[in-house]
Amino acid sequence: MSRLDILSTNVETIIGAEEMQDRIRSGKKLKVKLGVDPTRPDLTFGHMVVFNKMKQFQDMGHECILLIGDYTATIGDPSGRSETRPVLTEQEVKDNAETYLDQCFRILDEERTLVRYNSQWFREMKFDDALSLTRQMTVARMLERDDFAKRYASNTPISIVEFLYPLIQGHDSVMLEADVELGGSDQLFNMLVGRALQKQAGQPEQAVITMPLLVGLDGTKKMSKSADNYISFNDSPKEMFGKIMSISDETMWDYYQLLLEIEGEALERHKQEHPMDAKKHLAISLVALFHSLEIAQREKEQFEKVFSANKVPDDMPTFTWGEIAGDEDDMPLVEILSRSELFPSKKEIRRLIEQGAVKVNDERADDPFQPLSRPQVEHILQAGKRKFVKVVA
Repeated sequence: MSRLDILSTNVETIIGAEEMQDRIRSGKKLKVKLGVDPTRPDLTFGHMVVFNKMKQFQDMGHECILLIGDYTATIGDPSGRSETRPVLTEQEVKDNAETYLDQCFRILDEERTLVRYNSQWFREMKFDDALSLTRQMTVARMLERDDFAKRYASNTPISIVEFLYPLIQGHDSVMLEADVELGGSDQLFNMLVGRALQKQAGQPEQAVITMPLLVGLDGTKKMSKSADNYISFNDSPKEMFGKIMSISDETMWDYYQLLLEIEGEALERHKQEHPMDAKKHLAISLVALFHSLEIAQREKEQFEKVFSANKVPDDMPTFTWGEIAGDEDDMPLVEILSRSELFPSKKEIRRLIEQGAVKVNDERADDPFQPLSRPQVEHILQAGKRKFVKVVA
């Protein structure tokens, strides 16, 4: 398989492939750009799809530039959005950027990754420089973007700053003199703006490579934190394993291809397996990537114990009654689960109880304020399919 064939795997669109191939043949070390805006603290498996592609370029010896959009994150990328993103503070962006670097180097080679921040040039930009940049794009061209066109047609507000975002992302490519830009398929318009701005600046135009958007746990929408259908790099091994096992059989094959980069005969062999076995292999492989094979195997055993043998896991969080309730002889169920600090909020706990997803000693609970008394030995609390809490005397 040629290098171009390798770089073309799992790709949705390549624009400028011939020019990129010519540069590779000439022996040029390509500058490969991948921009991420640290708008939230966690990276998800959706990011992993593009990181995998950048890792391929790294392994071929090209210069990979991870551009942290610390300036653009304060604006918010409008791609795929039906409304304006909330504005983040500089401190929020800084904190998120630090966690991004820790996470992305679980996939990328840190020693071979050049990290840049676009605040380095945008904070130095004068207003007349910004005006000069805006002259390079028309409103009509901006409205060619599908999400902008839909919002404009439905009279949904579009801020001027959102119109500027593609120009800002494109200017990043000019400043970096990028040969290649990587991104999800929803980034195509922005990356094409980069080609246009490079041409106007007298630079060779970057090749644009877009990757498919990974479907989330719901099996329909793009994986994202806002849709609450994501698996994050920072998920615990148990949470990660359980989430992977929850995806549909059909979605599983996209994860094999886009996350594990398994295709062809190897993929067909997995498709001949029982779907449950294939999904366990997927979960083991991904958990091992972010944790270890030993941990992944342990989570498989615990999963089988709970879901196949209908037993409780050996490694559930355990609290004494005193740790949870102090000197109280009884306490509402919602309060006990809240004090375990395993749930984001009491509202979430109440929702689970009202949906019949919480059990106390294997009996379904339907009242968030059901009093739970000090156990003689222990209480086993289960929330949903994956969360267990033990409270001992």
